[in-house]
Amino acid sequence: MKQDLSDKRKDYGIKKIDFNAVPAHPMEMFSNWFDAVNSLKPSGEPYAMHLSTIEADGFPRSRVVLLREADKDGFVFYTNYQSQKGIAIRNQPMVCLSFFWESSEQQVIIKGIAHKIAPEKSDEYFYSRPVKSQLGAIVSHQSSVIDFDRDLGKEEIELEMKLGESEIKRPESWGGYRVEPVEIEFWQGRPSRLHDRLRYRFVNGTWIRERLSP
Repeated sequence: MKQDLSDKRKDYGIKKIDFNAVPAHPMEMFSNWFDAVNSLKPSGEPYAMHLSTIEADGFPRSRVVLLREADKDGFVFYTNYQSQKGIAIRNQPMVCLSFFWESSEQQVIIKGIAHKIAPEKSDEYFYSRPVKSQLGAIVSHQSSVIDFDRDLGKEEIELEMKLGESEIKRPESWGGYRVEPVEIEFWQGRPSRLHDRLRYRFVNGTWIRERLSP
């Protein structure tokens, strides 16, 4: 079925980037933008981000993951290390993250290197999750092919009953990654598609700021 979307467009203009007053470090810029959009209490999840990896067949693959920490060293998310994304990162740790916040008409694109975080930090986050989420991480062998009629919910209940009062152990195959950025672009929607674009590049230990044409 054909979908003609050629007449669908939105003109932006809520904000603009003051290029004479941007911080020297991109993570400060990210923090400012994220705090601002979060204060708007958007209906979605502002911490949801697209993660793009290069698969073994050479094709890129994108999916949404949840940002769980952002600081001067980068962006942290959690997953199964044996999942498609985990295997792709093991083979090619250069990844791309992106956020789009419709409420503020902003986009952030991050190129960086993904590294596993310390097991102790993965433990800390794993045990902060609801028990059902902990059990789900054990029951699901993420990205593996399973039968159509397999009842994962039933398996979760059975595992919970089997464990009883015993402590749930974090699977070694589950944990966090930190994406250390080498380039971050901040995009602010503007009228007539003349968008504001600010790029930071990490060159020889220093962040360089550049304005890009829309």
